Amino acid sequence: TLTALVANLGPLIDHVPVLVTQHMPPTFTTILAEHLARATGRPAREALDGEPIRAGRIYVAPGSRHLRVIRVKGEPVVQLDDSAPVHFCKPAVDIMFSSAAEVWGGWVLGVVLTGMGSDGLNGANDIVASGGAVIAQDEATSVVWGMPGSVAEAGLCSRVLPLADMAPVLSGLFLGRRP
Repeated sequence: TLTALVANLGPLIDHVPVLVTQHMPPTFTTILAEHLARATGRPAREALDGEPIRAGRIYVAPGSRHLRVIRVKGEPVVQLDDSAPVHFCKPAVDIMFSSAAEVWGGWVLGVVLTGMGSDGLNGANDIVASGGAVIAQDEATSVVWGMPGSVAEAGLCSRVLPLADMAPVLSGLFLGRRP
């Protein structure tokens, strides 16, 4: 699902950083990043602690580490966190979403794709509270509608879309169309 979405974002990735948190163990997140790089033709790899966050790159939270966004000398930077799991997940989407909302405020666009549980709900709330937007995958195209469903049912989504419609809508948002 994730590969299908990012592969269709095309040149949009050249203008924004893409941060990914996937509930996977360490070896699998390395492979995921390699797949994303091949699918997009853009640099993608597991994020490194202290690494500056730049447009045109895809940063994958390493398995067993939370990915936070912090500001160092005015610049957004990756901070890897070895704290306890959140919602039994490590890495957790909530941590990435909430920290991105703190750093970028209304410039954050969170996307919640198919997945079990409610990880992402609290972080989505923080994104919306900071003026950002959240889009979730619809139930019909989700394998498991737990994560996107929890965000949608909380009323936090600007849009709930089938997977095939997500890339065009995301591209439109960056061209100035409202969600």
